[in-house]
Amino acid sequence: MDAAASSPAHPAPLPVTHVLYLHGFRSSPRSFKAQRLAAHLAAHHPQVHWACPALPASPAAAWALIEATVADWPVATMGVVGSSLGGFYATRLAAVRGGRAVLINPAVDPARDLARHIGEHPVWHDPAERIFFRPEYVDELRALAVGALPEPQRVLLIAATGDEVLDWREMVARYPGSPQHIVPGSDHALSDFDAHLPVLLRHLGLD
Repeated sequence: MDAAASSPAHPAPLPVTHVLYLHGFRSSPRSFKAQRLAAHLAAHHPQVHWACPALPASPAAAWALIEATVADWPVATMGVVGSSLGGFYATRLAAVRGGRAVLINPAVDPARDLARHIGEHPVWHDPAERIFFRPEYVDELRALAVGALPEPQRVLLIAATGDEVLDWREMVARYPGSPQHIVPGSDHALSDFDAHLPVLLRHLGLD
């Protein structure tokens, strides 16, 4: 089901020319969603510049890498897709820089949630690879939090009611005024991502 944004009508923006994908906690550029989106863009929109950096465990370092990646990107035609913790970073990018964003089961309050996960963890796509989430990273997350979005209509929320990690109702409440694509069931990884790819692409002007 879709809920339209409660904001005035806006002219259709230009298709994006640059797309940044931000993966979640313990994830990597090998994320299924990142791979599927990258493959689709390469096949159907090869002119779009794609970036999917491996984000450090430190939120401050991750944010510095994100800023460096998009430093010379055109704001009017850039888009960011963020999943879980990546959705938190994408929210900040949309707030402080602009452009369009798609948030897939985004972390609304990661400082609260990840305070319970301090310590060493395996990376999902390679259990031999480890990350260490340090206590000071919780404060770094708090420092990156932003309030209401200045242009909520530019941010699309995709939230699955079957998310077993995060509460989809918190996501809905966090993004008033944004278009919202609510997925009945599914899961935190949005395993049926392909079914919702058209909604994502439409928001980026790439349908």
